[in-house]
This record gives sequence, structure tokens and C-alpha cells, in this order.
Amino acid sequence: MNKNIVDLFCGCGGFSSGFENAGYNVVLGVDNWDTSLKTFRENHNGSKTLNLDLSEKDSINTITKQVKNQKIDLIIAGPPCQGFSLTGTRKENDSRNSLFKSVFELSKELKPKIIIIENVPGIVTLYDGRAKDSILKLASENNYSCDFKVLFGPDYGLPQIRKRTFFVMIKDQRNNFIFPKELYHKDNYVSCSDAIGDLPSLTNNLGREESNYISNPNTDYQRKMRNGSKVLFNHTGTNHTDLVIDVISQVPEGGNHKDLPEGVGDSRKFNEAWTRYHSQKPSKTIDTGHRNHFHYKYNRVPTVRENARLQSFKDTFIFYGNKSDQYRQVGNAVPPLLAEVLAKELLNYF
Repeated sequence: MNKNIVDLFCGCGGFSSGFENAGYNVVLGVDNWDTSLKTFRENHNGSKTLNLDLSEKDSINTITKQVKNQKIDLIIAGPPCQGFSLTGTRKENDSRNSLFKSVFELSKELKPKIIIIENVPGIVTLYDGRAKDSILKLASENNYSCDFKVLFGPDYGLPQIRKRTFFVMIKDQRNNFIFPKELYHKDNYVSCSDAIGDLPSLTNNLGREESNYISNPNTDYQRKMRNGSKVLFNHTGTNHTDLVIDVISQVPEGGNHKDLPEGVGDSRKFNEAWTRYHSQKPSKTIDTGHRNHFHYKYNRVPTVRENARLQSFKDTFIFYGNKSDQYRQVGNAVPPLLAEVLAKELLNYF
């Protein structure tokens, strides 16, 4: 097939990873964070990277020069979502809200068959839908059909409660793009224990950046995520204080700060505070931090590898930078599994 992709706002490369799993070729990743670009390069064999601010005028020309003489079939992009996110500031004039326009500027030069923009669900409704309308207008002006849908991760096998909006734009396409059908339902969602139950507990140590598995995979999801890996990376524990461990130990499985005794855990009393995952349900949405969610069984925050599993990164995908950088890369990423489902469906449109 050998369809070539340029990935804008690529981060560590979750979006690209899903497309690679479906057989596509990632030519270039563009971002403005060196640490995530190192992770991208190390995990996308042969892919180039560029550190660029896509709000700068010269950025489009730089990308065009980088991929000259190569036919680009797709542009995929996950622009920063802070302006549209439930956890962001929601300032309509936030310059990051209009970064998606650079995607269309590049499309004029590279003329890909397909463009995909991914973002949080809020992009559809906030500010009376003006951001969504802008994307639809720009797509139409450039002769792309545009269909969008909010995909719910567990419906496609993701062991995480995560909703993401995907805009799929196809050049000179008259018929609507048909989004992939849901593969799972509430009674058979992939759960936290299905996803990470085989990973070492780290009860008696903090682990190392590189360690060994101590048990065999128990589920199809665990086998898929191991991907033949013989060594476990990024599974390093956090050194909590005795006070924090004591508070976590009092949170029941699937509970949060509301389940704590009066006077316990008062330093954090907001919506996601002291949340313990439930072993038989998908996890809460993975974010860029790592202080508020806890393992369903052990009295600690999930490791980078556990979060990566819940995001559907295979164990062969290694994250670089310090631990905070790694958590941020995982939390910002498009889940590879969701990208892969879309990528396979798009094969019908070439």
C-alpha cells in the first residue's frame, strides 16, 4: 500500500503509531517539543522530524522542502486542545484555537487525498460551534468533503474512558465518510485489569527504566500490547510519602475523595481528586499529570507504562525524557488503537 503521512502537532507519535500499525508509512512528524520528537524518531523507523512553531509563516515552506519529491497521501493533525478542553481556560481568542488553519495551508502545497484533524469533544460545541464551522468551511473551500464524529474509546477496545472528535476530510469525495462501527459494548469493554494486570506491582521497589516481566500475559489485550517485547520499559514507581499512601489506601476500588472519611485527604477536594481505578472497568481519562488517579489495587499512581497501556501504546514503544515528560507525552497522545481503527477504514477511500 505504502501511503505516505505527514503528522502535524505529532507529540510522541500516538496518531502515527496507529496508522503504522495499519500499514501506512510515516514520512515526517512536526512538533515544537524536542523531547517528544526524540520519542517520535526512536519509535517511527526512518521517519524524519522537524521542530517548528506552526503559527510561524515560514513553517509551511520548511515542511514542503523537507518532503519534496515525495507524494503525501495524508496529513494527520492533533492541534493543541487547551482552548477547547474541559480542563483548559476556554479562551476563545487563545491563539492555539486556530492552529488547525495551518493544516489547510500545508494541504494547499502537498495536496493530500485525506486530512484528519483530532481534538477534544468541546471543539464541536464551544463558542457556538465556531471552531467546528471554521474547519468545515476551510475543508469546503479546498474541495474536501468533511465528516466528523466523537468516538468513545471503550467502544473500540480502548481500556480508557476517552472521547475524541475526529474530522475526516477527503479530496473530491461526494459521499460521506462512514466511521467504523463500534466493536465493543458496555458488557464487554476492555477493563483496567485486562490491560495492566500482568505488570509488576512494584510493591517492594520503585522499579527501573528497564526491567523484566514477572508473569505471562493473561488477556488478548495484554498479549497485543506486549508485541513480542522481552523487556519492560518505563515501568518506574513513584516514591509517595507515608501520608499519601495512607490516604490512597482508604479509597475503595472505583472510588474518589468523596469516599474518604471526614478530615482525610482535605488537601485535594476537586472532581478527579484521589480517584482509584476499578479493575473491571476502563480507566478514567489519562491526562498529562499523574497525581490524581491511582492503581485499582496498589497504593500508588500508575506508572508511565501502565498509562501507556491504557492509552494502547505497545510495550515496544519507549518514552524518553524525565518521568514528568513521559507522563505528559502519554497523556497528550492520540490513542494508537483509535487511530488504527480509523486508518483501516480509510483504506476503502483510496
